[in-house]
Amino acid sequence: MKFFIDTANLNHIKEAHELGILDGVTTNPSLMAKENIKGKEHINQHYKTICELVQGDVSAEVLNTTYKEMIDEGLELAAIHPQIVVKIPMIKDGLKVIKYLNNKNIKTNCTLVFSAGQAILAAKAGASYISPFIGRIDDSNWDGIQLISQIRHIFDIQNYETEILAASIRNPLHIIKSAEAGAHICTSPLDSILALLKHPLTDIGLAKFIEDSKKL
Repeated sequence: MKFFIDTANLNHIKEAHELGILDGVTTNPSLMAKENIKGKEHINQHYKTICELVQGDVSAEVLNTTYKEMIDEGLELAAIHPQIVVKIPMIKDGLKVIKYLNNKNIKTNCTLVFSAGQAILAAKAGASYISPFIGRIDDSNWDGIQLISQIRHIFDIQNYETEILAASIRNPLHIIKSAEAGAHICTSPLDSILALLKHPLTDIGLAKFIEDSKKL
């Protein structure tokens, strides 16, 4: 399973990259606003900077919801850098845009996926990635991990090439369960990735090794 970091914070991206496990980055308008990145010119420059920090795909989300506007914005985003993946919402016009961009050999990430039916439509339209929001599904008293398993089962049967990108990660267990369920990629905040490092027995064992090393 690939590891993407879900952020627009350059320091977090650098730290994840230094761990040696980073495969890509996902962003959205909320994450850009959190970093106080405003205005098309500044946002596009920020995407370019992110692409220069990592070697993998960087998802950049369109801000419009109509067919023509999403196509125009998608083409503009794709022109920023070869690593850009255009992030398109799961709506009717969004599917049309995914098909259009796919025909232009531009990668897309269909976001806000909450059902297997939506995942099938996105895959048929030619999405490079689909992003099921498992944390938000859990918030609605449904099972986000079960959805990942269901989509992976369908994709394997149908031989869809679209990759499943588990999103809306809330904790390190979500990452582990996504891997078990067959997600191709997991995108999460830095703190959830770093939490995978932690185990009390590791701390106890290391303390013992350090203590014993002083006796040598």
